[in-house]
Amino acid sequence: MDEVTPDEAFLTVYSDLAREGPGMPADVAWALYVAGTPTAGRIMDAGCGSGADTVTLAKERPAAQIEAVEQIGQYVAAAQKRCAPFGARVQVRQGDMAQITGPYDLLWGAGALYFRGVTEGLRQGRDALAPGGAVAFSEACLLPNPSANALAFWSQYPQVTNAEGIRARVAAAGYRSLGERMVIGAPWEAYYTSMSARIAALRPTAHGSLRDALDEAEAEITRWKAAPSEIAYLLMVVAPE
Repeated sequence: MDEVTPDEAFLTVYSDLAREGPGMPADVAWALYVAGTPTAGRIMDAGCGSGADTVTLAKERPAAQIEAVEQIGQYVAAAQKRCAPFGARVQVRQGDMAQITGPYDLLWGAGALYFRGVTEGLRQGRDALAPGGAVAFSEACLLPNPSANALAFWSQYPQVTNAEGIRARVAAAGYRSLGERMVIGAPWEAYYTSMSARIAALRPTAHGSLRDALDEAEAEITRWKAAPSEIAYLLMVVAPE
């Protein structure tokens, strides 16, 4: 395999996965229920990746108009292919989720606020919500009395807090919580099982930046295996006050 840049190596490792992070269709269905998203509502999947959750949104709300935005062209193409069976009611485009306008009944962003910050992202998304609209997002969450292994897993994400800290960031943005759900255990195992298979497939011909990216992904899996019952996202459905 030809030498690739670190960014290209990262995308190679994270391509052809079922999804780009932990989560299950049941999490999406739960969020739609808690948010009270109308059957024929308008939904935005912000930072849709390769479209796993976009597909679930379309199945759960078969009369809804769904838009999905993703910055990485490679993921956009994959999401468009996945969503093609739904026809014109599901539109996937390349773009910046910070520039969406709406109005939407639900902004779904599984990990969309990870780099933007919870408070900042919610403030930016407020103007894109329809009256009565809600935002669903997941955020890294420390469980009570985290072990050294759990803290080590999140060592590269210093913003991580417990649930109270996430709720404080939601309140600082002028939102209230409609519901909470922990993403823990099985969704992470499924994600890392898929990742392990991807690593195994790429490893025989990997060198340079790609080998480094594989090593980093493998190390992440090892850290998760050291504390699988403690590594969690908090999925929240929130609405403006």
